[in-house]
Amino acid sequence: MVINGFLVVALGAFGAHGLKSLIAPEAMQFWHTGVRYQMFHVVGLLVCAFFASGCEDRPHAVRWAVGAACLFILGMVFFSGSLYLLALTQQSWLGMCVPIGGVFFLLGWISLAVCHFRRRT
Repeated sequence: MVINGFLVVALGAFGAHGLKSLIAPEAMQFWHTGVRYQMFHVVGLLVCAFFASGCEDRPHAVRWAVGAACLFILGMVFFSGSLYLLALTQQSWLGMCVPIGGVFFLLGWISLAVCHFRRRT
C-alpha cells in the first residue's frame, strides 16, 4: 500500500515533468489515466486495511478484505501498468490488457462490499 502510494506520486511526477516532451499528447492521456486509477485504488487498499484491522474476530470478513486488496493490486498491474507501457511503447496490443485490469478492479470493489457486510453481521 505504501509502496503503491509512493509509486503513484513518482509516476505522476515523472509523467508531468519527464515524459511531457518525449511522448505524444495522446500517449500522455494514457499515462495520466493509469496514474489516476492507480491512486484511486491506493485509497481502496487503505480501506481494505481499515476493514481488516477492525474485524479480527470475523475471519471471513478479513479474507474478503485481503482478497479485495489482491484484486486491486492485480488491477493496478494490468490496468495502470499496461497503460504506462502503452504510453511508452505505442504497442497497441497492450490495450487488450486494460479491460482485464478493469475486471480485477470491479471484482475488488465487490469483494470489499462483501467484506463490509460481513463485518456488520
